[in-house]
Amino acid sequence: MTHPIARIAGLRFEYPGVRALHDVGFQLEAGTVTALVGPNGAGKSTLMRCLAGLETPALGEVEVDGIDVIEEPRQAHRRLGYLSDFFGVYDTLTVRQCLMHAAAIHGVEPGTLEAEADRTARLLGLGDRLEARGGTLSRGLRQRLAIGQAIIHNPRLLLLDEPAAGLDPEARHALAGLFRALQASGMTLLVSSHILAELDQYSTHMLVLREGRVVEQRELRPTAAGSVRRLSVRLAAPDARLGALLAAAGQAVALTPAGDGATFDWTGDEAARAALLRSLVESGLAVTAFAEEHENLNESYLRTLESPR
Repeated sequence: MTHPIARIAGLRFEYPGVRALHDVGFQLEAGTVTALVGPNGAGKSTLMRCLAGLETPALGEVEVDGIDVIEEPRQAHRRLGYLSDFFGVYDTLTVRQCLMHAAAIHGVEPGTLEAEADRTARLLGLGDRLEARGGTLSRGLRQRLAIGQAIIHNPRLLLLDEPAAGLDPEARHALAGLFRALQASGMTLLVSSHILAELDQYSTHMLVLREGRVVEQRELRPTAAGSVRRLSVRLAAPDARLGALLAAAGQAVALTPAGDGATFDWTGDEAARAALLRSLVESGLAVTAFAEEHENLNESYLRTLESPR
């Protein structure tokens, strides 16, 4: 039986006179990218620092890859990477030296430091900047170097606090591609950002914090077999037979007619979905669109904020 990459239970953190986290609990499954969202002051950065073992909570449990972060922080640090919202690189060191230094402090074998620095630099598009000093890099390249320092030891979990802050649109797009590549390699990511449109490009899950409490955690785009999907069908003109044909399929529920079409929840698999479309067309309905609908991250977040506290 596999365990989650990260597990938090009953986490409580207090600053003098202020409780920043109220008995927070959740899990992060392997290979997911979770968007950590919430208003300013919700406790997002504090939560990340607790996960990274940089803050000691008043109560609660924090585990990364089965290791107790509070009791064994050094072991946990070998399995996680962390980029704070105020990251830093050494201005006087070269890109290669910055990466080798980060690798060394994360326990990478001494004989492989240079090879790991080269590999990470290529992954981040810094292969031609290995001898450039950190202080000469642009904001976007410094950001990439900082991420390289966080991932050079191949962590199981990567924590990123406002990673795209201050970047131009082109650099943000490149960063989104990098995060998708890291996920594809098997890494689990927890990303905090106020740029919801950017998070929507690569996030698989959403975790919402409000006033130090988790108010929602859910999958954004269901992928598991048997997951209910929201489908829509549109016709060239209204047809009274549509509702009956969808009902007859037996796997269309929560049907919402819309004049020249309908939206509904679909419980069948892909083969049954193809058979449904075929039956609609063979029945003579002028189908102009038949697709799965996705609620984007911004819509999901705003709907959560509108729910009762």
